[in-house]
Amino acid sequence: MILKQFSLSFGSQLFKSFSDESRIRILHLLLMNKEMCIADLELVLDFTQTKISRHLGYLKNTGIVGYQKADQWAYYYIKEELLDIITQLFQYLSKDPVLLRDLETYRVLYSNRELAIYKRHQQLRRRII
Repeated sequence: MILKQFSLSFGSQLFKSFSDESRIRILHLLLMNKEMCIADLELVLDFTQTKISRHLGYLKNTGIVGYQKADQWAYYYIKEELLDIITQLFQYLSKDPVLLRDLETYRVLYSNRELAIYKRHQQLRRRII
């Protein structure tokens, strides 16, 4: 489902979400990696668990992100109906050095098998085989 239009109040909440650098960085990682847990965001962004939880709570309450439980982890993702508009907004930030550094940090940690999402991907692959 793609969101074709939204109300003024939702638009205001969406743009308020983009008014904070920490939320922008979290949303960018969620957009680029489909889903992430708080522990992984902590490692990549070098934020405290409290700070990430607060921002994810804000994004969840505004209806931008959802989450699903898997074992002891909660994996957060951008809601499908908002992917189009959020992708368009991030096209304007595609060369931002901070966002690019976050992606590189994620790539290194994932390749070193340090992220919970790596373990989740391995479990999913075993179920498919």
